[in-house]
Order: sequence, then structure tokens, then C-alpha cells
Amino acid sequence: MQEKGEILTNNYKIITLSILIIIVSNTIAMASGPFGPPQTVSKEAGGLNTAIGYFYSEDTFKNDNAHILKQNSIYSQVAYGGNNIWEIYGRIGVADLKISDAFSSTDALTTTSKLDFAENWKFFGTLGAKGFYPISKIFGVGAFIQGTYHFSNYTDSVSGSAGAGGVPYIADLKIKNLWDINFGMGLQITAPLAIKLYAGPYAYYAEAKASLDSNIPGIEYAAENVSIRNKSIVGGFGGVDIPLFKGFHVNIEGRYAERFSAGVAISYTY
Repeated sequence: MQEKGEILTNNYKIITLSILIIIVSNTIAMASGPFGPPQTVSKEAGGLNTAIGYFYSEDTFKNDNAHILKQNSIYSQVAYGGNNIWEIYGRIGVADLKISDAFSSTDALTTTSKLDFAENWKFFGTLGAKGFYPISKIFGVGAFIQGTYHFSNYTDSVSGSAGAGGVPYIADLKIKNLWDINFGMGLQITAPLAIKLYAGPYAYYAEAKASLDSNIPGIEYAAENVSIRNKSIVGGFGGVDIPLFKGFHVNIEGRYAERFSAGVAISYTY
């Protein structure tokens, strides 16, 4: 007969695998990834932990008009922490980018072959640091800072006709220098079985440059660098970190600002 602890561990494995399957199956559908628990998962004496993760993010960016940006990202992380109170980490990954109604026209004489911008996987990098103060054995508070930069341009093409004569055109829209910076604080509760529950507020700023390679009447973007940035600057986040077996953890996190974002990561402590 299995012991209670073994049964709970097996249940966590099943739940974790189910979540991963659900998320991956919907991947066909700002890529910095989760903030993670305020307290490092590295050993108290100090050491490495590594992770792989998936994050789906949505946000509203604005210039003259507001557009919804969506990204799927997959990343690998390496982190070093110690004393159960601090950690520094870096990530490298790939992300796609979708922008709703990026090619919509306000000119009745301009037609477009599509409305939405879409580009596939490009590389990004993330750096972050966190600190944690234990108030008691089960309760503590922490703070973090995290920034992400996308190394490549995201590019998509649109075609159509413009003007009274229906002159055909083909134009490329480039999204360049996409980056974000996040700062926040989180409260953490350590539940039985060393499960960490956490939540808190955060502030962030995200920006990119958009440029169309030719001026098309009625299309918002011009043949010059136009800044687009996040509409909201504050949000909230929450998550859970669950120890699995032999140094493995699963982290599930969601956050909300203008839109909802969520992801999952599997980490290993050395």
C-alpha cells in the first residue's frame, strides 16, 4: 500500500503533465516569462538551478491607436542563489509575435490582404534578480527586477491596392528593438510539502519601434520609426511552486495588466 506522501507526489506528477499537455496543445494559437516565487529554489548553501519553460503573454500597445500584442515564448534559464534569500538569473529563448489589426486601413480606397501582423520565432534574452526576507518559517516578502530584449526584428508583409487608380503595393512592417523592464514585490506563503504560494503587484514598461518600408494611405504606420508602448504600467501576478522529486520543481504563474498572461516552467536544483 502506498504511503500518503507517495500518493500526493504521484498526483502532482499527473497534474503537472496534464497542464503541460494543455498548454503545448494550445501553442498553435511580452515574452519575458514568469517572475517566479520570491524565494530562490537554490540550496541554502548556494548553488545553481536551471529551468525550461513556456509563457503565453498578451498586452495592449498604443501609438495613435491601441493594438493587442500576443506572444508564445519558449526559454531556458540558469540561475544562482544562496541563503534562501537572493538569486540572479538569465534566460535565452525564442518567441513569436502577433499584432491585431496592424494592417487595417482607414482609407476607403486602400485595400489590404490581411489585418493582423504575424511573425514566427525570434531570439530574446532576459536578465533578472530577486531578494527575499523571511518574516517567519511560513511567510515572507520579496522584490525582483527583470528585463528582456528581443535581438531580431519581427517582420511581416502586406499587399493590396491604394488610390483611385487601384495601384498595387507590397509593404513590409518591421517591429524593432522590442524590450521590457519589470519591477515588483511579492508575498509568499510556504504550505505543507514545501509548496510555495505567492502573489503581488508589479510595474513595467515595454516599448518597440515600428516602421513600414513605404507610406501607404490609410495604414497607421509610416516609413519611419514610430514608437509603440504598453498602455498600462501596473499589474498583478500570482503563482505556485511545487516540489516534485529529486530536485525538480514545477512553477505555474499568471499575471494581469491590460490582458491576462500565464506560463509554466520545470526547474532542477543542483
